[in-house]
Amino acid sequence: MINAGDTAWVLASAALVMLMTPGLAFFYGGMVRSKSVLNMLMMNFICLAVIGVLWTLFGYSWAFGNDAFGGLVGGNEFAGLGKTIGHFVGVAVTGPPAVAWPGPDALPATAFVMFQLMFAIITPALISGAIADRVKFWSWTLFVVVWGAIVYFPVAHWVFAFDGFTGADSHGGWIANTLKAEDFAGGTAVHINAGAAGLALAIVLGRRKGWPRDPMRPHNLPYVLLGASLLWFGWYGFNAGSALSAGDLAGVAFTNTTVATCAAVLGWLLVEQFRDGKPTTLGAASGAVAGLVAITPACGFVNPLGGIAIGLIAGAVCALAVGIKFKFGFDDSLDVVGVHLVGGIIGTLLIGFFGTKSVNSAALGEDGLFYGGGFTQLGRQAIAAGSVMVYSFVMAFIIGTIIKKTIGFRVDEEAEVTGIDEGEHAETAYDFSSVGGRASAGLGQHAIGGDKVAANATASVTKEG
Repeated sequence: MINAGDTAWVLASAALVMLMTPGLAFFYGGMVRSKSVLNMLMMNFICLAVIGVLWTLFGYSWAFGNDAFGGLVGGNEFAGLGKTIGHFVGVAVTGPPAVAWPGPDALPATAFVMFQLMFAIITPALISGAIADRVKFWSWTLFVVVWGAIVYFPVAHWVFAFDGFTGADSHGGWIANTLKAEDFAGGTAVHINAGAAGLALAIVLGRRKGWPRDPMRPHNLPYVLLGASLLWFGWYGFNAGSALSAGDLAGVAFTNTTVATCAAVLGWLLVEQFRDGKPTTLGAASGAVAGLVAITPACGFVNPLGGIAIGLIAGAVCALAVGIKFKFGFDDSLDVVGVHLVGGIIGTLLIGFFGTKSVNSAALGEDGLFYGGGFTQLGRQAIAAGSVMVYSFVMAFIIGTIIKKTIGFRVDEEAEVTGIDEGEHAETAYDFSSVGGRASAGLGQHAIGGDKVAANATASVTKEG
């Protein structure tokens, strides 16, 4: 039977995850310079349009269809979203392996399709922060098309497609079913995947003009904090929604998402205080995102104390990791590598320490090291993280290089220096000329008023005379 409450929760969670992409746009948009903010917003917004169409045509099928091409990707049985309307996922099946979620009740397939679409949208959007300030819009759009098709859809199949989930005879991806690595909501498929691709593109495209000599400070910190807050809000759909039912596991994931993020903010700010002498707004926002990233794979497998530990470690380590780019000389504009790649690796590996079946008895993996499980699960987590990282890096490097050598990936120097917003979109976020004009007009009004007062005084004296 269809559980109306579970269906409503999954649809609401899909809407929350959709909100994360505009939230990410504000988070990244506030961190770039004022002359680049519209381009950054558009780089995120176009992912909604592009991936939404690809997902419908073949993306969902490649991610959740039966194994094809030796298990690299799913088949075409759901192309055009065929066999989804009026069909269901999650129906209990007989025999092993057990399905980790959503429990005994089925979901309308379309609800699950839309929920997973939002994951597919935000993953390439995350990459955009690594190459901010210097990318042609249509070249970026082409990259999203190709990378989504040959990287995200296959990796989603490896991580999220469980045997028996879309049908009694369905066969899913190797990371979930053969390796039995645990990733509740996308530490590997989303964050390590995006972070590795961001690193590859930062290397392919090279440094921004003036980096690292020029400071290139965030132009709008309130935007950054607003974006981080929207991400935090939407992340409850990302993590708790991945339980796919409105039950105890969703509550656990919601709780862990909260406490880990809180701890990560504190971890990042403490590093700033001891290292720099001041806690910053940018640090608080970045710490929150680092905690959200790290708890994503673990939120359904650890208890709240484990969640706090993961968040605290991620906040502190990611605060230190953002300096890696200066040491190695790659221009990761908005610290996608330091936050998403490093944070995703931390969260994925720490399941091997803090994971416990007492939280999720349906988990396919083993207990973590701290709960008597030995190193087995830690090894599985490391293989999953390393495999996704290498595959995404290599493919993104190849795709980026081909685009660079053919249609060109980077804007010309003049557009980069004078303003990519105007060069790529014929728009600016802020009308500085009118601000100046209004200031001049205001001064003019004061001058006119002064002349008028003087004229009145002269007339009065003349009249009295």
